[in-house]
Amino acid sequence: MIEVKNLKKSFKDGESVTEVLKGIDFMAKSGEFVAIMGRSGAGKSTLLYQMSLLDEPTSGEIFIEGKDVSSLSINEKTDFRLSDLGYVFQDYALLPEMTALENVALPLLMQNISEKKAYKEAEEALTRVGLEKRLNNLPSKLSGGEQQRVSIARAIAHKPKILFADEPTANLDNESSRVVMDFFKELHKSGQTIIMVTHEKEYSKFAERVIHLDDGKIISVEKN
Repeated sequence: MIEVKNLKKSFKDGESVTEVLKGIDFMAKSGEFVAIMGRSGAGKSTLLYQMSLLDEPTSGEIFIEGKDVSSLSINEKTDFRLSDLGYVFQDYALLPEMTALENVALPLLMQNISEKKAYKEAEEALTRVGLEKRLNNLPSKLSGGEQQRVSIARAIAHKPKILFADEPTANLDNESSRVVMDFFKELHKSGQTIIMVTHEKEYSKFAERVIHLDDGKIISVEKN
């Protein structure tokens, strides 16, 4: 489903250059659930952002279903993200002035899907995460766990090829974290490909494989 070859990412600050990713080779099969772990500053989120086309690598190649997505133009990457990829962030990234239903429908409308179909699919996605009674609530009227479930609904409403999750439980209490991870487990069972960054060993156990990063390199891979 996704393959990364010799991926490197550096950041410049004046004359100094910081290498964050130092030649990553990585592959995930269709339907696989992979967790990425490592200490703070190891490059976990940076790797996720490169693979998910939210950032531009310094060098290297990224293939999704055999397609070299790293060579796409900015507009082509935007279209590809909207149609083929899903995202869950630790800060939920919901628009505060929009209801749960509107937040989930917005990316669908951006794909030029009809309003009727977009809202139908948004409602189905929110029902799937157990929020069918919270459709018209603003994010401020939802708990942290509920907001994260809205962001998951938004990420899966268009049935993405790959779901990327960056520390999805970081801002949640234990109970809400367990609800989110149980839902990821159900998504995985249904065949969803998931790439998740986490610092919680407990939640990395939900994945089939765990990739350990340190100092911008993969140092080990373990199977669960």
